[in-house]
Amino acid sequence: MSNFFKISIILLISFGSLFSCKKKDDDVVVVDLKAENRKVLGASGEDILSADAFTELRLELVFTKTTRPSNQTIIALRDFLEQRVNKPDGVQIIPNLIPAPNTQPFTLDEIRDIEDDHRMQYTEDNSIALYIFFANGSSINDTDTSVTLGTAYQNTSIVIYSSTLVQFVGGPNNLSLSTLETITTEHELGHLFSLVNLANDDIHPIDHEDPDNNKHCVIEDCLMYFQSSATRAAITNRMSRRAQGGTPVFDGLCIADLQAKGGK
Repeated sequence: MSNFFKISIILLISFGSLFSCKKKDDDVVVVDLKAENRKVLGASGEDILSADAFTELRLELVFTKTTRPSNQTIIALRDFLEQRVNKPDGVQIIPNLIPAPNTQPFTLDEIRDIEDDHRMQYTEDNSIALYIFFANGSSINDTDTSVTLGTAYQNTSIVIYSSTLVQFVGGPNNLSLSTLETITTEHELGHLFSLVNLANDDIHPIDHEDPDNNKHCVIEDCLMYFQSSATRAAITNRMSRRAQGGTPVFDGLCIADLQAKGGK
């Protein structure tokens, strides 16, 4: 993402490029079958949420030996998707263990290359595919005072910087890795749903989107809220507040926008 979500953090939103190239050779048209998964962020919100074009959702979880998301996180993500997306043929979660890349800290271009090399699930027929990579390294954009926990960077693509999440596990508030994984990943999935106003088609464009922090919710307790402070202490405090009250959820404005796109 090009917009940074600072939950007290920076969760980077990067708008990817649309690759839908077709080439003609001897009257044979070759279509890039990956084009449906290489659109700009927010472009597939309605397709993910509604049953109009796709009746099944496949979520590919890509990880290394050291970054597999916890069972609690996987269960929470399934429940989260089933609660919000309208897919009568169900939600399938597909694990994909890959060799650990050794190029960390990662640039976003390197994250895209890893997806190109290892992604197995692509949108086809009646099934839309999402991809989440739990990375064994941090973002190259991290500094001594701010970090990137996750990035939604294409219409169906997310990276979660697992090695950065680990830095905030435990502490005086006893934060769990599962809590951090769940909050971060669900926020990024919200961006794949096209929140907040990523496609400029939300039904609450004025009173919903934070005017100071574009593409995030103005409601402080919402899952899609942006907090400008990016210090490590603020990250811990913000996550702790959310963990104490349970995993944050979409506020009423976000839910209304999801439902307007065919979600639940």
